[in-house]
Amino acid sequence: GMRLSRRLRNFMSWRSHGTDNPSMVAALFNNGVFERPEVKDAMLKVDRGHYAPRNPYEDSPQSIGYSVTISAPHMHAKCLDDLGDFLQPGMTALDVGSGSGYLTAAMAMMVQADKPGGGKVHGIEYVKDLVPISIQNLRNDGKGGLLDNEQMTIRAGDGSKGLPELGPFNAIHVGAAAPRMPQELINQLATPGRLIVPVGPQGGDQYLMVVTKKQDGTIVQENHGGVRYVPLHM
Repeated sequence: GMRLSRRLRNFMSWRSHGTDNPSMVAALFNNGVFERPEVKDAMLKVDRGHYAPRNPYEDSPQSIGYSVTISAPHMHAKCLDDLGDFLQPGMTALDVGSGSGYLTAAMAMMVQADKPGGGKVHGIEYVKDLVPISIQNLRNDGKGGLLDNEQMTIRAGDGSKGLPELGPFNAIHVGAAAPRMPQELINQLATPGRLIVPVGPQGGDQYLMVVTKKQDGTIVQENHGGVRYVPLHM
């Protein structure tokens, strides 16, 4: 019995639950989910309680309605960490499937959209009814000024096609599983730039793909392991 419970405890230790936003961020950091101090700062500035209607500080995905979920905090932290070099102050980012608005806000904090000379982040969401909800979430979280001065924008649309008129983007995050690699998004990467996208069929094997466009335009793809996301309309 003892051995089983220890194994179970080890298995559960990656779940970084908190009772409020700071304790959730601390648990993620202490469990080694992310390493960059700027990710910690960004996550502390975006209170998940304004974006997830239920159990916001639990390390699990939560429904936000319309068959859409907000990803588990550990997935958001991992994606921000992987995109860190491409979310530097002043850079431009795109959040495809912006959903609740949470990750769009975290990316905006990373590029310092709230500071003079800061970067810009654009969110695009296919479920148009989620757009006003996410905008209200962002305002409730004190991010209304960024929307008003358009350092952060949220719009309805087909994110698989990107937003060519607002690119190129140093960082592109896709929050839903694309049935195939979205070439349009790779085209809209800046040099250097990085795309994080889950790829695979609904209910089948999906992998978190990290696609980096280097300074010389070379494209490198890495597979960061199996994931389970809602499908991207494509």
